[in-house]
Amino acid sequence: MGAKPTYEELEQRVRALEEEAEKRSMAEDALRESEKQLLIFIENTPAAVAVCDLQMRYLAHSSRWIKDYHLQEKNLIGKCHYDIFQTIPDKWKKQHQRCFAGEIIDNEEESFTRADGSVDWVRRKVYPWRKGTGEIGGLIMFTEVITDRKMAELALIESEEKYRKLVENATDAIFIAQDETIKFPNPKTLEYLGYKENELQNIPFVQFVHPDDRKQVIDMHRRRLSGEENLPPSYSFRVINRHGREYVVDLTAIKIHWEGRLATLNFVRDITEQKKMEASLQQAHKLEAIGTLAGGIAHDFNNILLGIQGCNTLMMMGTDASHPHVHHLKSIEEYVRRATDLTRQILGFARGGKYEVKSTDISTIVKHSAKMFARTKKEILVNQTHPHDVWPVEVDRAQFEQVMLNLYVNAWQAMPEGGHLYLQTENVTLKRSFVEPYGVKPGRYVKVTIRDTGCGMDEGVRKRIFDPFFTTKQVGRGTGLGLASAYGIIRNHGGIIKASSAVGRGATFDIYLPASQEPAVEVSRKSQRIEVGEGTILLVDDEQLVIDVGQQVIEKLGYKAITANGGQEAIDLYGRCKENVDLVILDMVMPGMSGGETYKRLKQLDPAVKVLLCSGYSINGQANEILSRGCNGFIQKPFYMDELSQKIRSILGEKGAPSEATSCVPSESPSP
Repeated sequence: MGAKPTYEELEQRVRALEEEAEKRSMAEDALRESEKQLLIFIENTPAAVAVCDLQMRYLAHSSRWIKDYHLQEKNLIGKCHYDIFQTIPDKWKKQHQRCFAGEIIDNEEESFTRADGSVDWVRRKVYPWRKGTGEIGGLIMFTEVITDRKMAELALIESEEKYRKLVENATDAIFIAQDETIKFPNPKTLEYLGYKENELQNIPFVQFVHPDDRKQVIDMHRRRLSGEENLPPSYSFRVINRHGREYVVDLTAIKIHWEGRLATLNFVRDITEQKKMEASLQQAHKLEAIGTLAGGIAHDFNNILLGIQGCNTLMMMGTDASHPHVHHLKSIEEYVRRATDLTRQILGFARGGKYEVKSTDISTIVKHSAKMFARTKKEILVNQTHPHDVWPVEVDRAQFEQVMLNLYVNAWQAMPEGGHLYLQTENVTLKRSFVEPYGVKPGRYVKVTIRDTGCGMDEGVRKRIFDPFFTTKQVGRGTGLGLASAYGIIRNHGGIIKASSAVGRGATFDIYLPASQEPAVEVSRKSQRIEVGEGTILLVDDEQLVIDVGQQVIEKLGYKAITANGGQEAIDLYGRCKENVDLVILDMVMPGMSGGETYKRLKQLDPAVKVLLCSGYSINGQANEILSRGCNGFIQKPFYMDELSQKIRSILGEKGAPSEATSCVPSESPSP
């Protein structure tokens, strides 16, 4: 047995135990203080933090944890995490188990559905914590609710996607211009220029600009980069792409910074068709104005021709065929006829040549006119295509034949050594975008195509071919009215006429006429018989020459003629002797009281009055309006005796027939 410890040894041991106890107490106090400080830190940390044991019961949590997750309970200590978050995903629970096994879980961002159905986005990091013995005692969760940021990111991505789609699918070219090259081009830019994106990197953008417009484009680009104010927001110029196609574009540019340096953001719109439409509209307005002037000249000229023709006819009727002056009289008649054809060309251009409109099979007219042309121009081979179901159209047959003849002659002159002429008729339906530049309505049309294999024309000539008096022929070989007349006649029929051509490739004329709902009717040829008659005719005109000649012609036809100079005199005269007047021949255009007003006053005096309207203009506008009110007929100056006689008889009928003979044909007919 060992010796008993001495008192001193016992005292030392007691002091050692007391020191150990004091150290333990201090350590425990320090641990409690440390735990207290840790809890204070966790509770007040600005992050959402929670500490759980192995049963996922809360040992500690921050105030931010309560706030971020909108929890009603403020103290979660001792409560199970899964009871608080009952909708927690199973995959998160599995991650917790992996953490209990020592794994650290780090998730950048995940969506989390709350009990109320709302969705939050969170970032999570989960660590295992260990006891003093080294065993894992639970886990610590660090989370950040990033819903607002995530929504902003998603909104930005969505916005960027929308703008990307907008740029990629834009009908305008969009690109950035920097260092005078094209960067970031959208698909439309590549389509316009005919290049791939990587091919544009080393090509100066001015290479695509028409040489005549390059100075303007470079100047505007540099001035915009320099910050100059009051520059126009947009301007137009011409672009030539890789394949030589020329566009007219409108460019809108904005100064920006791209990759830290100055650049421009450019929006380019193809306005080629718009410019063509504007040019067509301007051309139409110009021709309309010229046509108005030409129509007035033709009207006055026709009055003069009527006087010459009337006097010549009267002299011929009173002159023996053996008289030496008969040859000169016939020459005068021929000159009047040629002058009349010229005025009709002018009236055709002035959109005043339509006065006997009927629903017609246009293919028949084309075939008939082509047959006549082919007889005289055998060096031209005519090829025709006419479907059997072509719609009828409302046309003046004589005027449309004039159009076709003018186009045939134009083709013939373009093929002096002979060639081919191709004629085709077909049904088409025109959209609003096509007809808008021409001021006509969309819908059903009949298309007539006249194509030749001649020398063709350059763009400068093509743009002017419908201008009156424009001709490429030598002096004395053309008036320059043929195509102008064709233009006016087609426009007056509510149609469109277009020309396309290139040097050495012939020319093509396309005519579009509105389809008619009425069936086509056969048109009979006019007779040249002079119909004499009986009765009294009141001739009303403001030209004394027309009155003098007209009175004698009427009397030669067997009628009694009384005359009135102007509308008011006609009203006064008719009011006194209307019982004895069988027909009024009324001029349409008169100063003071117009033909329309005169007709109205005559109808008030006598609702049964018979009126033949006449004018140096053709039947359009005002004349049509007067006819729609019941006027009995229309005749265009200058008229021939046979034409006038037939018009009078058609209105008076049997009443105007002479008692002994129904008609006569003079041996030397002055009719054309």
